[in-house]
Amino acid sequence: MSVLRRKARRAQGEAHGDPLDAAQERRVRAVLALGGVPQADLPDGVQQVRLRLLERTARGDEAPRDVSAWAAVVASNLAMDWHRAKRRQERVGERLASLRQLEHLSDEDTSLLSLAVAQGLDELPDAQRQVLVLRFYADLPVRGIAEELGIPEGTVKSRLHTAVRALRARLHEDEVV
Repeated sequence: MSVLRRKARRAQGEAHGDPLDAAQERRVRAVLALGGVPQADLPDGVQQVRLRLLERTARGDEAPRDVSAWAAVVASNLAMDWHRAKRRQERVGERLASLRQLEHLSDEDTSLLSLAVAQGLDELPDAQRQVLVLRFYADLPVRGIAEELGIPEGTVKSRLHTAVRALRARLHEDEVV
């Protein structure tokens, strides 16, 4: 396709409000597909790229120097986000399944588990125990914990991660779970 024809086609697409021409859309679809996004979700991904380009224009930001490259990077980021969301959903399913298993425990098993968790909490450093209790027992969000304790959210996340890992290791070591 000649350069003039591509420019004419791009101008025609922009005149109709479509920020992506056909070649750019194909490239976005390819990046999404190669990123592991299922075929059924590709149209939504293309629309997300269009939306982000339109939002950028609406904010008055400068247009990307190379819209095709910019759209490919956005599509790649969307593919990574899709995988993160999928993993998050799988983890939620696993947690729900483990909760269902806990519902079927006898009173004796529940008491044993509670005792093991309490002992594991006692062995944690104070700062880790504090964020763990605030997050999982008081059900505060990470941002709320950070605000209440006057520490960065990253610090809360780090302490939570370390505390959960240590508690999990303790429970496995004691063969409670």
